[in-house]
Amino acid sequence: MRVLMVTPGTRGDVAPMAGLGSRLQGLGYEVAVAANPAYAPLVVESGCEFRPLPGDLAGLITQPAPGAKASSGSVLTFWRKLTEYMDNAATGTLAAAEAGADVILANSVAPYAYDIADALGIPAIGAHLQPIEPSAAYPPVIMNSAQSLGAWGNKIIGERAAAGPAPYDAPSARLRRELGLGKESRAAGERRRRKAKATILHGISPTVLPRPADWHSGLVMAGYWWPAVEPDWQPSADLVDFLTAGPPPVFVGFGSSAHIDPAFILEATRRAGVRAVVQGAEGGLGDDAIAVGSVPHEWLFPHMAAVVHHAGAGTAAAGLRAGVPAVGVPVYTDQPLWASRVAALGAGPAPIPYKKLTPERLGDAIMKVVSTPSYSLRAAELGAAIAKEDGTVAVVGALRNL
Repeated sequence: MRVLMVTPGTRGDVAPMAGLGSRLQGLGYEVAVAANPAYAPLVVESGCEFRPLPGDLAGLITQPAPGAKASSGSVLTFWRKLTEYMDNAATGTLAAAEAGADVILANSVAPYAYDIADALGIPAIGAHLQPIEPSAAYPPVIMNSAQSLGAWGNKIIGERAAAGPAPYDAPSARLRRELGLGKESRAAGERRRRKAKATILHGISPTVLPRPADWHSGLVMAGYWWPAVEPDWQPSADLVDFLTAGPPPVFVGFGSSAHIDPAFILEATRRAGVRAVVQGAEGGLGDDAIAVGSVPHEWLFPHMAAVVHHAGAGTAAAGLRAGVPAVGVPVYTDQPLWASRVAALGAGPAPIPYKKLTPERLGDAIMKVVSTPSYSLRAAELGAAIAKEDGTVAVVGALRNL
């Protein structure tokens, strides 16, 4: 069976799917991953075929440093650029599907994949890293907040948000016209699939987010999909030397979400009295810190005393998998949800919203997370529970049931 994974987005969207694809390849499936060109090496190294989706979402959504003004441009300008990105991704998805596929697995920002699948006469299955289904259990991630609105409020606002305008609406409508499909809005298509209890797989651990009671039977909490392991990867000698030269340090990194001046981070870590591994920084940082580029989280995080991150779905999952406590600094969309889950589960202190981040607040949070034994104990318990889960099983089951 030829499986096409459609993954517009950043590295955090692509890496889990490429990892899942690698495991499916080992089970005899032929897997292609459609993603932005920047992630071609990631896909190929996972053993999957790469098919390009034009664009670079990371460059579009990266936030300025805390306290700095955003670059000039209105919300309408950003919406236009995001719609252009989705339009290009939709065109790329069509080309990727026409190159050969028996089934499409589409992430949560690729609803046009369903239209393409309809036109080609093949099935499509949702493969989401975020819970976007309206539910009483959580507020809609589009709100950029984890503040519950109460059971009824979460459900009602979630339904209205799902029915509201989205940057992939126009691309979906254009494709349907070009492919000779009947007129149907993106929101109407989602309602139709919801009524039919269509399968949507979620690469989310039920230990971290229990399956909501109001989900219909087609919504599956599969468990995390982990990035593929690079068998030949080795850490640099400098990093190994740093890790062995003192007590476990604290990792600080914000992925594709934001770039922060290393001096800002070092002021916080030195305030907390900890050594630091700073991802994304360049050059020397002194005896108490080291700058690193791309280092596999599954190798690095177990060496840390704690991790500080933007609480992206994959990074938050990696921290919990490693059994280390975390300080969440959520920036947007689903990140507040994951940061709040880490805190609610007892694996770290209350999150610090990115817009309110200061060296003092960050330093105090780091000091708290490394000096509170219950956080480490709880993180270790969660890591042990997550280790027993296998997110591939539900995916294979869904594919066999087609």
